[in-house]
Amino acid sequence: MKVAVCLPQVPFVRGGAEILADGLVEQLQERGHEATLVTVPYRWYPNPRVLTNAMMWRLVELDESQGRPIDLVIATKFPSYVVRHPNKVVWLVHQFRQAYELDGTEYAQFGPEPADRATRRAVHRLDRKTLGEARRLFAISRNVANRLHESTGMDAEVLLPPPQPLAYRCDAYGDFVVSVGRLDAAKRVDLLLRAAAGPSRLDVVVVGDGPERERLESLATSLGLNGRVRFTGRIGGDELAELYATCLAVYYAPLDEDFGLVPYEAFLAEKPVITTHDAGGPLEAVADRATGIVVESSPAAVAEGLQWLEHNRDRAAELGRRGRALAETVTWERVIERLLAP
Repeated sequence: MKVAVCLPQVPFVRGGAEILADGLVEQLQERGHEATLVTVPYRWYPNPRVLTNAMMWRLVELDESQGRPIDLVIATKFPSYVVRHPNKVVWLVHQFRQAYELDGTEYAQFGPEPADRATRRAVHRLDRKTLGEARRLFAISRNVANRLHESTGMDAEVLLPPPQPLAYRCDAYGDFVVSVGRLDAAKRVDLLLRAAAGPSRLDVVVVGDGPERERLESLATSLGLNGRVRFTGRIGGDELAELYATCLAVYYAPLDEDFGLVPYEAFLAEKPVITTHDAGGPLEAVADRATGIVVESSPAAVAEGLQWLEHNRDRAAELGRRGRALAETVTWERVIERLLAP
């Protein structure tokens, strides 16, 4: 089968959506399919760009390539699912959240001006039209599926994406906590830094890069965490696997995350995850005192969770082992079977 996997491209940015799309292409190829990744550069600002850039996908022609038909298009996040194809399947990473549940919050993009309100409504119409064209709808988490139903009335089957392939192992339960992810405000790494300044003496390793890095480094300094926090920037798979293998736990508490691959990566290294009650997707895997620690989204509560892990290392290891059993049920075999189902 000839399959085109569609993903918007934000130049110089790589995160969970990119890992998912690359993994899907690789897995399809390993199973004998002709699969390729189709990307279009995307910018969602200033506000009118949301629609003009989205409509670029409408102009992409993926019905054939060099005279041979493309059998299937798998679209992922907004606006890749705007693409036209008679056999379009959507594995939804997320819609344009600024036009939905983030509107009116501190993460909002659209203001009260009539032009902004009209743009937001146009995104809604575009979603209903283009998602409605899909032969089948899947979502990467229950959280994403619920948002889709609330915003459009459409139902999607939940199809969890497996984490990236690394040399997962558990070597030790060390004296540090790892945070992995893009450094932007919604990932709330500042909660971890403020918590680390409390009674716990655990060190912190922050993996990733992004627009918040400078502010977070300054915050760590102002909190007196010099020597206890290390910012690695982007790192390779071997180094990441080593951190997972030797940390005590993994912190992952973004605000209302779509899914979150990080908890599953942590679980495969038999490490518990500390997250918050409002983290969204991670709560589908992280259960309090079962596979991790779930606390309120405050520095004091995160600090209390860190202390519990620090003083209950045997229990922390037990939570990590339970997490591994859960993560091992998320496989590419099921993903490919469902996406290619007739």
